[in-house]
Amino acid sequence: MKGRKIIVVGAGFGGIAAASLLARDGHQVKVIEKNEQAGGRASVWTEKGFTFDMGPSWYLMPDVFEKYFAEFDKEPEEYMDLKRLDPSYRVFFSKDDVVDISADVEKNKSLFERYEEDAGKKLDAYLESARFQYEIAMRDFIYKEYKHLVNFLKPELIVKGTKLHLFDKLDSYAQRYFESGNIRKILEYTIVFLGGTPYDSPALYSLLSHVDFDLGVWFPLGGGMGALVQAMVKLAEEQGVEFEYNNPVEKMIVDKGRVVGLKTKNGEEQADIVVVNADYAWAEMNLLEEKYQSYQRKYWEKKKIAPSGLIMYLGLDKQMKTLTHHNLYFHPQWEEHFSDIFEHPQWPDNPSYYVSCVSKTDPTVAPEGCENIFILVPVAAGLEDSEEFREQYAEKILKHFEDLIGENIRDHILVKRIFTHRDFSERYNAYKGTALGLAHTLGQTAVFRPAHTSKKVKGLYYTGHYNHPGIGVPMVIISSQILAGIIQKKSL
Repeated sequence: MKGRKIIVVGAGFGGIAAASLLARDGHQVKVIEKNEQAGGRASVWTEKGFTFDMGPSWYLMPDVFEKYFAEFDKEPEEYMDLKRLDPSYRVFFSKDDVVDISADVEKNKSLFERYEEDAGKKLDAYLESARFQYEIAMRDFIYKEYKHLVNFLKPELIVKGTKLHLFDKLDSYAQRYFESGNIRKILEYTIVFLGGTPYDSPALYSLLSHVDFDLGVWFPLGGGMGALVQAMVKLAEEQGVEFEYNNPVEKMIVDKGRVVGLKTKNGEEQADIVVVNADYAWAEMNLLEEKYQSYQRKYWEKKKIAPSGLIMYLGLDKQMKTLTHHNLYFHPQWEEHFSDIFEHPQWPDNPSYYVSCVSKTDPTVAPEGCENIFILVPVAAGLEDSEEFREQYAEKILKHFEDLIGENIRDHILVKRIFTHRDFSERYNAYKGTALGLAHTLGQTAVFRPAHTSKKVKGLYYTGHYNHPGIGVPMVIISSQILAGIIQKKSL
Protein backbone atom coordinates (compact mmCIF):
# COMPACT_ATOMS: atom_id res chain seq x y z
CA MET A 1 0.00 0.00 0.00
CA LYS A 2 3.06 2.26 0.23
CA GLY A 3 3.04 5.19 -2.15
CA ARG A 4 -0.66 5.03 -2.99
CA LYS A 5 -2.69 7.85 -4.51
CA ILE A 6 -4.83 9.35 -1.77
CA ILE A 7 -7.58 11.95 -2.10
CA VAL A 8 -8.71 13.85 0.98
CA VAL A 9 -12.22 15.31 0.78
CA GLY A 10 -12.33 18.61 2.64
CA ALA A 11 -9.62 21.04 3.71
CA GLY A 12 -10.66 21.53 7.31
CA PHE A 13 -8.07 21.10 10.05
CA GLY A 14 -8.61 17.34 10.00
CA GLY A 15 -8.18 17.12 6.25
CA ILE A 16 -5.04 19.26 6.18
CA ALA A 17 -3.49 17.30 9.04
CA ALA A 18 -4.34 13.92 7.50
CA ALA A 19 -2.99 14.98 4.11
CA SER A 20 0.27 16.21 5.62
CA LEU A 21 0.89 13.06 7.63
CA LEU A 22 0.04 10.73 4.74
CA ALA A 23 2.26 12.68 2.34
CA ARG A 24 5.08 12.51 4.87
CA ASP A 25 4.59 8.73 4.88
CA GLY A 26 5.28 8.61 1.15
CA HIS A 27 1.83 8.76 -0.41
CA GLN A 28 0.71 11.00 -3.27
CA VAL A 29 -1.93 13.20 -1.66
CA LYS A 30 -4.44 15.65 -3.07
CA VAL A 31 -7.01 17.61 -1.06
CA ILE A 32 -10.25 18.50 -2.83
CA GLU A 33 -12.19 21.30 -1.16
CA LYS A 34 -15.76 22.42 -1.87
CA ASN A 35 -15.16 26.06 -0.92
CA GLU A 36 -12.78 28.75 -2.13
CA GLN A 37 -10.28 28.43 0.71
CA ALA A 38 -8.83 26.00 3.22
CA GLY A 39 -9.95 25.81 6.83
CA GLY A 40 -13.41 24.28 6.73
CA ARG A 41 -15.35 25.81 9.60
CA ALA A 42 -12.25 27.91 10.26
CA SER A 43 -12.89 29.96 7.14
CA VAL A 44 -11.89 33.60 6.99
CA TRP A 45 -14.16 36.39 5.75
CA THR A 46 -12.85 39.81 4.81
CA GLU A 47 -14.91 42.93 4.19
CA LYS A 48 -14.02 46.64 4.13
CA GLY A 49 -10.71 46.13 5.90
CA PHE A 50 -12.07 43.74 8.55
CA THR A 51 -10.87 40.13 8.77
CA PHE A 52 -13.11 37.69 10.62
CA ASP A 53 -12.40 34.16 11.82
CA MET A 54 -15.73 32.58 10.91
CA GLY A 55 -15.52 29.61 13.24
CA PRO A 56 -13.04 28.46 15.91
CA SER A 57 -11.47 31.36 17.77
CA TRP A 58 -9.74 29.77 20.79
CA TYR A 59 -6.17 28.43 20.51
CA LEU A 60 -6.05 25.94 23.37
CA MET A 61 -3.94 22.88 24.23
CA PRO A 62 -0.69 24.21 22.76
CA ASP A 63 0.97 20.89 23.60
CA VAL A 64 -1.19 19.16 20.97
CA PHE A 65 -0.03 21.56 18.25
CA GLU A 66 3.57 21.12 19.39
CA LYS A 67 3.22 17.35 19.14
CA TYR A 68 1.65 17.62 15.69
CA PHE A 69 4.35 19.91 14.26
CA ALA A 70 6.99 17.68 15.85
CA GLU A 71 5.76 14.89 13.54
CA PHE A 72 7.62 16.87 10.86
CA ASP A 73 10.54 17.95 13.09
CA LYS A 74 9.03 21.42 13.23
CA GLU A 75 7.72 23.79 15.88
CA PRO A 76 4.55 25.93 15.65
CA GLU A 77 6.62 29.08 16.22
CA GLU A 78 8.40 28.49 12.92
CA TYR A 79 5.08 29.20 11.20
CA MET A 80 3.18 31.46 13.60
CA ASP A 81 3.72 34.20 16.16
CA LEU A 82 1.85 32.93 19.22
CA LYS A 83 0.83 35.11 22.15
CA ARG A 84 -0.60 33.98 25.47
CA LEU A 85 -3.59 36.12 26.40
CA ASP A 86 -3.80 37.83 29.77
CA PRO A 87 -6.52 38.09 30.84
CA SER A 88 -7.45 34.78 29.28
CA TYR A 89 -11.05 35.97 29.09
CA ARG A 90 -13.62 38.18 30.80
CA VAL A 91 -16.85 36.89 32.34
CA PHE A 92 -20.03 38.93 32.63
CA PHE A 93 -22.45 37.48 35.19
CA SER A 94 -24.36 40.76 35.11
CA LYS A 95 -23.58 44.41 34.40
CA ASP A 96 -22.47 44.74 38.02
CA ASP A 97 -20.54 41.48 38.31
CA VAL A 98 -17.69 41.30 35.80
CA VAL A 99 -14.49 39.32 36.40
CA ASP A 100 -11.30 38.57 34.50
CA ILE A 101 -9.73 35.12 34.44
CA SER A 102 -6.00 35.67 34.58
CA ALA A 103 -3.07 33.80 33.10
CA ASP A 104 -1.81 33.80 36.71
CA VAL A 105 -3.44 31.01 38.74
CA GLU A 106 -2.71 32.82 42.02
CA LYS A 107 -4.86 35.76 40.88
CA ASN A 108 -7.65 33.36 39.98
CA LYS A 109 -7.49 31.82 43.44
CA SER A 110 -7.98 35.29 44.94
CA LEU A 111 -10.85 35.92 42.53
CA PHE A 112 -12.59 32.70 43.55
CA GLU A 113 -12.32 33.74 47.19
CA ARG A 114 -14.78 36.53 46.35
CA TYR A 115 -17.45 33.93 45.74
CA GLU A 116 -16.70 31.23 48.28
CA GLU A 117 -14.68 30.75 51.46
CA ASP A 118 -11.47 28.73 50.97
CA ALA A 119 -12.12 28.67 47.22
CA GLY A 120 -8.42 29.23 46.55
CA LYS A 121 -7.48 25.98 48.26
CA LYS A 122 -10.38 24.24 46.56
CA LEU A 123 -9.17 25.47 43.17
CA ASP A 124 -5.71 24.08 43.93
CA ALA A 125 -7.26 20.68 44.61
CA TYR A 126 -9.53 20.83 41.57
CA LEU A 127 -6.67 21.75 39.26
CA GLU A 128 -4.43 19.06 40.74
CA SER A 129 -7.11 16.52 39.85
CA ALA A 130 -7.55 18.11 36.39
CA ARG A 131 -3.81 17.85 35.68
CA PHE A 132 -3.81 14.20 36.72
CA GLN A 133 -6.79 13.46 34.48
CA TYR A 134 -5.26 15.33 31.57
CA GLU A 135 -2.00 13.38 31.83
CA ILE A 136 -3.76 10.00 31.93
CA ALA A 137 -6.25 10.93 29.20
CA MET A 138 -3.58 12.16 26.80
CA ARG A 139 -1.30 9.21 27.51
CA ASP A 140 -3.80 6.34 27.66
CA PHE A 141 -7.09 7.41 26.01
CA ILE A 142 -7.01 10.27 23.55
CA TYR A 143 -4.41 9.19 20.99
CA LYS A 144 -5.73 5.62 20.69
CA GLU A 145 -8.06 3.93 18.21
CA TYR A 146 -11.07 2.07 19.60
CA LYS A 147 -12.28 -0.51 17.08
CA HIS A 148 -14.57 -2.56 19.28
CA LEU A 149 -16.39 -2.24 22.58
CA VAL A 150 -14.04 -4.80 24.07
CA ASN A 151 -11.14 -2.36 23.47
CA PHE A 152 -12.96 0.22 25.59
CA LEU A 153 -14.04 -2.13 28.39
CA LYS A 154 -10.71 -3.73 29.21
CA PRO A 155 -10.32 -3.97 33.02
CA GLU A 156 -7.31 -1.65 33.08
CA LEU A 157 -9.19 0.97 31.06
CA ILE A 158 -12.20 0.72 33.35
CA VAL A 159 -9.93 1.32 36.35
CA LYS A 160 -8.36 4.31 34.62
CA GLY A 161 -11.81 5.49 33.53
CA THR A 162 -12.89 5.50 37.17
CA LYS A 163 -9.84 7.60 38.09
CA LEU A 164 -10.80 9.95 35.27
CA HIS A 165 -14.37 10.16 36.60
CA LEU A 166 -15.53 9.03 33.18
CA PHE A 167 -18.72 7.67 34.72
CA ASP A 168 -19.57 10.81 36.73
CA LYS A 169 -21.22 13.98 35.40
CA LEU A 170 -19.23 17.21 35.16
CA ASP A 171 -21.52 19.43 37.24
CA SER A 172 -22.01 16.93 40.06
CA TYR A 173 -18.25 16.43 40.15
CA ALA A 174 -17.62 20.20 40.36
CA GLN A 175 -20.15 20.44 43.20
CA ARG A 176 -17.87 18.22 45.27
CA TYR A 177 -15.44 21.13 45.33
CA PHE A 178 -17.52 24.31 44.98
CA GLU A 179 -20.90 25.51 46.18
CA SER A 180 -20.75 28.76 44.20
CA GLY A 181 -22.74 28.60 40.99
CA ASN A 182 -20.58 31.33 39.47
CA ILE A 183 -17.37 29.40 40.10
CA ARG A 184 -18.87 26.25 38.61
CA LYS A 185 -19.89 28.17 35.50
CA ILE A 186 -16.32 29.35 35.02
CA LEU A 187 -15.11 25.76 35.36
CA GLU A 188 -17.80 24.27 33.12
CA TYR A 189 -18.36 26.75 30.29
CA THR A 190 -15.90 25.04 27.92
CA ILE A 191 -18.14 22.00 27.63
CA VAL A 192 -20.54 24.13 25.57
CA PHE A 193 -17.88 24.45 22.86
CA LEU A 194 -17.58 20.65 22.87
CA GLY A 195 -21.27 20.30 22.17
CA GLY A 196 -22.37 19.11 25.60
CA THR A 197 -23.82 20.23 28.91
CA PRO A 198 -22.33 20.05 32.41
CA TYR A 199 -25.26 17.81 33.38
CA ASP A 200 -24.74 14.93 30.94
CA SER A 201 -21.08 15.20 29.90
CA PRO A 202 -18.51 12.98 31.66
CA ALA A 203 -16.59 14.59 34.51
CA LEU A 204 -13.50 13.62 32.53
CA TYR A 205 -13.91 17.03 30.90
CA SER A 206 -12.94 18.72 34.15
CA LEU A 207 -9.46 18.27 32.66
CA LEU A 208 -10.32 21.28 30.50
CA SER A 209 -9.76 23.45 33.56
CA HIS A 210 -6.10 22.41 33.39
CA VAL A 211 -6.14 23.42 29.74
CA ASP A 212 -7.77 26.72 30.63
CA PHE A 213 -5.89 27.75 33.79
CA ASP A 214 -2.50 26.04 33.42
CA LEU A 215 -1.77 25.62 29.71
CA GLY A 216 -3.43 28.94 28.93
CA VAL A 217 -5.36 30.65 26.16
CA TRP A 218 -3.23 31.60 23.16
CA PHE A 219 -3.67 33.50 19.92
CA PRO A 220 -1.85 33.36 16.57
CA LEU A 221 -1.04 36.97 15.70
CA GLY A 222 -1.45 38.24 12.17
CA GLY A 223 -4.72 36.53 11.38
CA GLY A 224 -5.93 34.44 14.31
CA MET A 225 -7.12 30.93 13.54
CA GLY A 226 -6.82 31.80 9.87
CA ALA A 227 -3.08 32.14 10.50
CA LEU A 228 -3.11 28.61 11.93
CA VAL A 229 -4.86 27.37 8.78
CA GLN A 230 -2.22 29.00 6.59
CA ALA A 231 0.57 27.57 8.74
CA MET A 232 -0.82 24.07 8.37
CA VAL A 233 -1.40 24.49 4.63
CA LYS A 234 2.20 25.65 4.21
CA LEU A 235 3.44 22.64 6.16
CA ALA A 236 1.26 20.36 4.00
CA GLU A 237 2.58 21.84 0.77
CA GLU A 238 6.12 21.32 2.05
CA GLN A 239 5.25 17.62 2.26
CA GLY A 240 4.06 17.67 -1.35
CA VAL A 241 0.30 17.91 -0.77
CA GLU A 242 -1.73 19.40 -3.62
CA PHE A 243 -4.83 21.49 -2.89
CA GLU A 244 -7.76 22.05 -5.25
CA TYR A 245 -10.52 24.48 -4.30
CA ASN A 246 -14.04 25.27 -5.58
CA ASN A 247 -14.59 21.63 -6.53
CA PRO A 248 -17.44 19.95 -4.61
CA VAL A 249 -17.43 16.17 -4.49
CA GLU A 250 -20.66 14.69 -5.85
CA LYS A 251 -20.19 10.95 -5.44
CA MET A 252 -17.75 8.28 -4.31
CA ILE A 253 -17.03 5.67 -6.95
CA VAL A 254 -17.06 2.15 -5.50
CA ASP A 255 -16.14 -0.96 -7.44
CA LYS A 256 -16.54 -4.43 -5.93
CA GLY A 257 -16.62 -3.03 -2.43
CA ARG A 258 -13.55 -0.82 -2.81
CA VAL A 259 -13.40 2.93 -3.35
CA VAL A 260 -11.64 3.69 -6.64
CA GLY A 261 -12.25 7.40 -7.02
CA LEU A 262 -14.57 10.36 -6.85
CA LYS A 263 -16.95 12.22 -9.11
CA THR A 264 -16.55 15.97 -8.61
CA LYS A 265 -17.94 19.09 -10.20
CA ASN A 266 -14.83 19.24 -12.38
CA GLY A 267 -14.85 15.57 -13.43
CA GLU A 268 -13.66 12.22 -12.09
CA GLU A 269 -10.60 11.55 -9.94
CA GLN A 270 -9.04 8.15 -9.46
CA ALA A 271 -7.75 7.14 -6.03
CA ASP A 272 -6.47 4.12 -4.15
CA ILE A 273 -7.60 5.59 -0.83
CA VAL A 274 -10.16 8.27 0.03
CA VAL A 275 -10.12 10.12 3.34
CA VAL A 276 -13.29 12.07 4.09
CA ASN A 277 -12.94 15.19 6.22
CA ALA A 278 -16.29 16.53 5.07
CA ASP A 279 -19.28 16.26 7.41
CA TYR A 280 -19.46 12.54 8.25
CA ALA A 281 -23.25 12.27 8.30
CA TRP A 282 -23.66 14.21 5.06
CA ALA A 283 -20.94 12.28 3.28
CA GLU A 284 -22.35 8.88 4.23
CA MET A 285 -25.88 9.76 3.18
CA ASN A 286 -25.08 11.81 0.07
CA LEU A 287 -21.89 10.47 -1.47
CA LEU A 288 -22.50 6.72 -1.03
CA GLU A 289 -25.23 4.35 -2.11
CA GLU A 290 -27.20 3.10 0.88
CA LYS A 291 -25.67 -0.39 0.68
CA TYR A 292 -22.22 1.14 1.23
CA GLN A 293 -23.19 3.38 4.16
CA SER A 294 -21.66 2.34 7.48
CA TYR A 295 -24.16 4.60 9.28
CA GLN A 296 -27.54 5.13 7.66
CA ARG A 297 -30.07 7.87 8.31
CA LYS A 298 -31.72 6.13 11.27
CA TYR A 299 -28.34 6.01 13.05
CA TRP A 300 -27.86 9.76 12.80
CA GLU A 301 -31.46 10.51 13.76
CA LYS A 302 -30.93 8.78 17.11
CA LYS A 303 -27.75 10.69 17.96
CA LYS A 304 -27.50 13.72 20.23
CA ILE A 305 -26.29 16.42 17.88
CA ALA A 306 -24.12 19.24 19.18
CA PRO A 307 -25.39 22.81 18.90
CA SER A 308 -25.48 25.09 15.95
CA GLY A 309 -25.04 28.77 16.60
CA LEU A 310 -26.19 32.19 15.61
CA ILE A 311 -23.04 34.12 14.82
CA MET A 312 -22.76 37.83 14.15
CA TYR A 313 -19.66 39.27 12.49
CA LEU A 314 -19.59 42.98 13.23
CA GLY A 315 -17.17 45.64 12.10
CA LEU A 316 -17.50 48.78 14.24
CA ASP A 317 -16.31 52.33 13.58
CA LYS A 318 -15.36 52.72 17.25
CA GLN A 319 -13.27 50.95 19.87
CA MET A 320 -14.91 49.19 22.80
CA LYS A 321 -14.05 50.19 26.36
CA THR A 322 -15.53 47.26 28.26
CA LEU A 323 -14.29 44.24 26.29
CA THR A 324 -11.16 42.16 26.26
CA HIS A 325 -10.20 39.62 23.57
CA HIS A 326 -12.51 36.81 24.79
CA ASN A 327 -15.74 37.62 26.64
CA LEU A 328 -18.45 35.37 28.04
CA TYR A 329 -21.91 36.20 29.33
CA PHE A 330 -23.48 33.62 31.65
CA HIS A 331 -27.18 34.00 32.28
CA PRO A 332 -28.18 33.53 35.95
CA GLN A 333 -30.37 30.55 34.96
CA TRP A 334 -28.11 29.10 32.32
CA GLU A 335 -29.67 25.66 32.82
CA GLU A 336 -32.66 26.88 30.78
CA HIS A 337 -30.37 27.56 27.85
CA PHE A 338 -29.02 24.00 27.93
CA SER A 339 -32.58 22.70 28.04
CA ASP A 340 -33.44 24.82 25.00
CA ILE A 341 -30.56 23.22 23.14
CA PHE A 342 -30.86 19.54 24.07
CA GLU A 343 -34.11 18.74 25.87
CA HIS A 344 -36.69 21.00 24.24
CA PRO A 345 -34.99 22.38 21.10
CA GLN A 346 -35.99 25.98 20.52
CA TRP A 347 -34.46 29.41 20.17
CA PRO A 348 -33.52 30.39 23.76
CA ASP A 349 -35.29 33.35 25.32
CA ASN A 350 -32.50 34.02 27.81
CA PRO A 351 -29.26 32.73 26.31
CA SER A 352 -25.71 32.84 27.50
CA TYR A 353 -23.31 33.85 24.74
CA TYR A 354 -19.71 34.45 23.72
CA VAL A 355 -18.17 37.62 22.28
CA SER A 356 -14.69 37.94 20.84
CA CYS A 357 -13.01 41.25 20.17
CA VAL A 358 -9.90 40.06 18.33
CA SER A 359 -8.76 43.56 17.46
CA LYS A 360 -7.87 44.07 21.14
CA THR A 361 -4.93 41.72 20.51
CA ASP A 362 -4.37 41.88 16.77
CA PRO A 363 -4.82 45.33 15.16
CA THR A 364 -4.39 43.86 11.66
CA VAL A 365 -7.96 42.48 11.70
CA ALA A 366 -9.67 45.91 11.67
CA PRO A 367 -9.04 49.37 10.21
CA GLU A 368 -7.40 51.89 12.51
CA GLY A 369 -9.74 53.11 15.23
CA CYS A 370 -12.22 50.30 14.55
CA GLU A 371 -13.15 47.08 16.30
CA ASN A 372 -13.73 43.52 15.11
CA ILE A 373 -16.57 41.80 17.00
CA PHE A 374 -17.78 38.19 16.82
CA ILE A 375 -20.90 37.20 18.79
CA LEU A 376 -21.90 33.55 19.15
CA VAL A 377 -25.15 32.29 20.67
CA PRO A 378 -25.23 28.47 20.95
CA VAL A 379 -28.60 27.16 19.74
CA ALA A 380 -30.09 23.74 19.03
CA ALA A 381 -29.30 22.09 15.72
CA GLY A 382 -32.14 21.56 13.26
CA LEU A 383 -34.16 24.71 14.05
CA GLU A 384 -36.03 26.76 11.47
CA ASP A 385 -33.92 29.68 10.32
CA SER A 386 -35.75 32.33 8.32
CA GLU A 387 -34.16 35.60 7.24
CA GLU A 388 -36.73 37.62 9.17
CA PHE A 389 -36.35 35.63 12.38
CA ARG A 390 -32.55 35.65 12.42
CA GLU A 391 -32.57 39.44 12.04
CA GLN A 392 -35.06 39.80 14.89
CA TYR A 393 -33.08 37.46 17.12
CA ALA A 394 -29.79 39.18 16.34
CA GLU A 395 -31.37 42.51 17.23
CA LYS A 396 -32.53 41.06 20.55
CA ILE A 397 -29.02 39.86 21.39
CA LEU A 398 -27.42 43.16 20.40
CA LYS A 399 -29.82 45.11 22.58
CA HIS A 400 -29.13 42.81 25.53
CA PHE A 401 -25.38 43.11 24.98
CA GLU A 402 -25.54 46.90 24.83
CA ASP A 403 -27.47 46.97 28.12
CA LEU A 404 -24.99 44.54 29.67
CA ILE A 405 -21.84 46.48 28.83
CA GLY A 406 -23.31 50.00 28.81
CA GLU A 407 -22.00 50.83 25.33
CA ASN A 408 -23.74 51.59 22.07
CA ILE A 409 -23.00 49.13 19.27
CA ARG A 410 -25.85 49.27 16.78
CA ASP A 411 -25.20 52.88 15.72
CA HIS A 412 -21.57 52.08 14.93
CA ILE A 413 -21.87 49.05 12.66
CA LEU A 414 -19.95 49.35 9.38
CA VAL A 415 -20.01 45.64 8.51
CA LYS A 416 -22.58 43.06 9.58
CA ARG A 417 -23.10 39.43 8.65
CA ILE A 418 -25.31 36.85 10.35
CA PHE A 419 -24.43 33.17 10.03
CA THR A 420 -26.51 30.30 11.37
CA HIS A 421 -28.13 26.92 10.59
CA ARG A 422 -28.71 27.16 6.88
CA ASP A 423 -25.29 28.77 6.37
CA PHE A 424 -23.59 25.88 8.17
CA SER A 425 -25.58 23.49 5.99
CA GLU A 426 -24.90 25.31 2.72
CA ARG A 427 -21.23 26.15 3.25
CA TYR A 428 -20.10 23.06 5.18
CA ASN A 429 -22.79 20.47 4.38
CA ALA A 430 -23.37 20.32 8.14
CA TYR A 431 -25.93 17.77 9.30
CA LYS A 432 -28.92 19.65 10.77
CA GLY A 433 -26.83 22.81 10.54
CA THR A 434 -24.66 21.74 13.48
CA ALA A 435 -21.62 23.87 14.14
CA LEU A 436 -19.82 21.04 15.93
CA GLY A 437 -20.95 17.48 15.14
CA LEU A 438 -21.83 14.92 17.83
CA ALA A 439 -22.28 15.99 21.44
CA HIS A 440 -19.85 14.62 24.03
CA THR A 441 -21.97 12.27 26.12
CA LEU A 442 -20.65 9.01 27.58
CA GLY A 443 -22.66 7.15 24.95
CA GLN A 444 -20.92 9.15 22.24
CA THR A 445 -17.36 8.82 23.51
CA ALA A 446 -14.44 6.80 22.11
CA VAL A 447 -15.73 3.55 20.60
CA PHE A 448 -19.25 4.99 20.59
CA ARG A 449 -18.31 7.65 18.03
CA PRO A 450 -18.29 6.86 14.28
CA ALA A 451 -15.26 4.86 13.20
CA HIS A 452 -12.27 6.12 11.24
CA THR A 453 -12.52 3.13 8.89
CA SER A 454 -15.57 2.43 6.70
CA LYS A 455 -17.31 -0.79 7.64
CA LYS A 456 -18.59 -1.36 4.10
CA VAL A 457 -16.02 0.08 1.66
CA LYS A 458 -12.35 -0.87 1.51
CA GLY A 459 -9.93 2.02 1.20
CA LEU A 460 -12.43 4.54 2.62
CA TYR A 461 -11.61 6.44 5.82
CA TYR A 462 -12.95 9.36 7.84
CA THR A 463 -11.42 12.01 10.04
CA GLY A 464 -12.73 15.08 11.84
CA HIS A 465 -14.89 16.06 14.78
CA TYR A 466 -17.36 13.16 14.43
CA ASN A 467 -14.62 10.61 15.12
CA HIS A 468 -12.77 9.89 18.35
CA PRO A 469 -11.50 11.90 20.17
CA GLY A 470 -14.14 14.46 19.13
CA ILE A 471 -14.90 18.15 18.89
CA GLY A 472 -12.35 20.98 18.93
CA VAL A 473 -9.39 21.90 16.75
CA PRO A 474 -6.83 19.97 18.85
CA MET A 475 -9.08 16.88 18.89
CA VAL A 476 -9.58 17.01 15.13
CA ILE A 477 -5.82 17.09 14.58
CA ILE A 478 -5.40 14.12 16.92
CA SER A 479 -8.14 12.31 14.97
CA SER A 480 -5.97 12.61 11.87
CA GLN A 481 -2.88 11.44 13.71
CA ILE A 482 -4.81 8.34 14.76
CA LEU A 483 -6.02 7.87 11.18
CA ALA A 484 -2.51 8.20 9.72
CA GLY A 485 -1.39 5.48 12.12
CA ILE A 486 -4.24 3.21 11.00
CA ILE A 487 -3.34 3.63 7.32
CA GLN A 488 0.37 3.27 8.04
CA LYS A 489 -0.20 -0.07 9.78
CA LYS A 490 -2.04 -1.36 6.74
CA SER A 491 0.81 -0.31 4.48
CA LEU A 492 3.47 -2.31 6.33
